[in-house]
Amino acid sequence: MNRWIAFWSILAKDMRAYYLKPPNISWGLVFPIAWTGMFFIRTGEGLGSIQGLLPGVISVSVLFGTTSMLAVTITFEKKNRSFDRLLLSPISLELLMFAKTSGAILFGIANAFVPILIASFLVDLSAATWSLIIPSIVLIAVSSTFLGLFIAVSVSEVFEAQTFSNFFRFPMLFLSGLFFPIDRLPAFLRPISYALPLTYGADILKAGFSEASVIPRYISFIVLAVFCMVLYMLSLRNIRRKWIA
Repeated sequence: MNRWIAFWSILAKDMRAYYLKPPNISWGLVFPIAWTGMFFIRTGEGLGSIQGLLPGVISVSVLFGTTSMLAVTITFEKKNRSFDRLLLSPISLELLMFAKTSGAILFGIANAFVPILIASFLVDLSAATWSLIIPSIVLIAVSSTFLGLFIAVSVSEVFEAQTFSNFFRFPMLFLSGLFFPIDRLPAFLRPISYALPLTYGADILKAGFSEASVIPRYISFIVLAVFCMVLYMLSLRNIRRKWIA
């Protein structure tokens, strides 16, 4: 019981200190709106193009929302040594880091529903398969958050975390099939596409919004779950090796 009290205390503190601040809330709203508007104007295909753009906009909103917030918060707390005090708490490192990442996961999920809410006023989403969409959003948020955690524990400065984040994020924008089909990419780039977790999350979202998908759904779910576990375990390993040992 005490462990879960500690979990909720850490999560509540992070939500108050970081994620529920007005600038972050407004950023979480403006960013998806800006992406939606940009691609809507770019395609020039009318309202009918919105549903086709949703998987990519949702994925980008979650990816940038989770990695940007977590990479900064973890690195900042480590630099000002408040994270060192958390490491002394009487809970396991696994539970501690899950508590630290839960806020970013929830923030990413909330970001995902901003473009969905906007689109619901413009197009009919009654044909959407929510049993695919919601699990995929959760897995994208978890994998992106754990990617942000891996980045945060691999650097020592906040600006390094942001730079390192872009090393992963921008290739995902163009190689994960978000807005450009993977089969249109040069052959030598396609293996990289299938090595990116966002490729699988976006493909499930496309299937959920009745768009063409190229990967069997069960494979996408399994690969995303594996990415989540591997990134989390690598992050814990780095914490033990760099911050505790």
